[in-house]
Amino acid sequence: MARFTTLVLGTAVLSVSSALPTDTTHHRSARAQAVVEAFKTSWEGYYTYAFPNDELKPVTNGFSNSRNGWGASAADALSTALIMGERTIVNQIISHIPNINWASTSTEVSLFETTIRYLGGMLAGYDLLTGPLADLADYQEDVDALLAQAINLANNLSYAFETPTGIPWNNLDFATRGNDGSENGLATVGTLILEWVRLADLTGNATYANLVEQAEGYLLHPSPPSSEPFPGLLGMNINVTTGLFTDARGGWIGGADSFYEYLIKMYIYNPSRYSPLKDRWITAAESSIQYLASNPVTRPDLTFLSMFENTTVEEKSQHLACFDGGNFILAGQVLGEQRYINFGLALVKGCHDTYTQTATGIGPETFAWDPANVPDNQTMFFQRAGFYITNPQYILRPEVMEGYYYAYRATGNSMYQDWAWDAFVAINATTRVGSGYSSINDVNVVGGGGFQDFQESFWFAEVLKYSYMIHADEAEWQVARDGNNAWVFNTEAHPVKVLDT
Repeated sequence: MARFTTLVLGTAVLSVSSALPTDTTHHRSARAQAVVEAFKTSWEGYYTYAFPNDELKPVTNGFSNSRNGWGASAADALSTALIMGERTIVNQIISHIPNINWASTSTEVSLFETTIRYLGGMLAGYDLLTGPLADLADYQEDVDALLAQAINLANNLSYAFETPTGIPWNNLDFATRGNDGSENGLATVGTLILEWVRLADLTGNATYANLVEQAEGYLLHPSPPSSEPFPGLLGMNINVTTGLFTDARGGWIGGADSFYEYLIKMYIYNPSRYSPLKDRWITAAESSIQYLASNPVTRPDLTFLSMFENTTVEEKSQHLACFDGGNFILAGQVLGEQRYINFGLALVKGCHDTYTQTATGIGPETFAWDPANVPDNQTMFFQRAGFYITNPQYILRPEVMEGYYYAYRATGNSMYQDWAWDAFVAINATTRVGSGYSSINDVNVVGGGGFQDFQESFWFAEVLKYSYMIHADEAEWQVARDGNNAWVFNTEAHPVKVLDT
């Protein structure tokens, strides 16, 4: 039976049959347009009630400033608005960015979050607006300001690297040029290199690249040896003063994830310079396949990557880790290695089931499949689904949608478009509230178990971008099926122009 879904998005009402073939131009266009309408609804709520603050609180029509009050949602929305061709929104954003004073904030600054959202967003905007989408800017001075402001921001952040090792502090106090003195992490150190190297290449100032490359060196050659319990797989915390890892736990999870992601992406960005990072990705990937790949006892058809504590494997994971399938697929395309593509597709399938098995059709924040620890009230769920839920929230995360996108780009199989559409419909049905979209409390309760009154900035940058691009027409920023990419996406899904293409 054909299933029809009616989406009410702002003032637009769109009915689409999910049973229609997805490879028809009209059908793909209708789906893509539905995502555009969701983007415009989200932006209208934010622009009306929250701009130029960081995030919209859609239930109460308020705002929050979790990212220093510089307009995180605007920065994160820019590259998506560009790719969608939303000229008005593009110019609303780029006319705001020159007015940001990066030296002024009353709250702690995260080097990692600021890099991936603000620096990445501005660099992507600059690359797109000085390249294929130059016609979308009303004023050239606003385009020029994107690079100028990226320089200003990096200069404000750069004191973080003034440490005995060159490993930066992550949590910064701009008022005192201080820090909180805590250890840094694998992802928060290893997810700077793409953006800072791109800034160096755009400006001709190698200092930006030198800073992050020195820090990256401690991750490529970790010490002590015990912090690498499996080849290429590292602990998560690093002493900034000594450069030594202080644990040996991790996985493709939050706090570690985008370190592995950037290893292969830096090779895509500049293969001649970053071949050692590609080699390091291969080492981590091979260990992951050998030691971390896991099939739940009640659903051996599913594949997940486990976490680890030293050499003990733990059968649990996170929504955040569901980027892993897409990263394996991308690497397989670039390296010409079908085995990685196939493994990535298996991981995408596993994460797909974390969505389809819940009451809302959306996956949980964390889940596990250790048969010895199944909660009494989830025994039947575990038997059917192959996993059980350990944190039922959904905070507008993109990783499962990201996996569908890479799977589709690699295979051309419209099944992945259908999976993405089903996820988008479920997310729209459950998280749409008030003036935008909100994180929810429980994906396994019809209706989502209540709203958290928070619209994440990465909703603009990632969920809506991947949901749109999987149905959108070919463009130079789309991931290439032959592995020859002109653009590479940072971990916030901001497209960065590959060097010398």
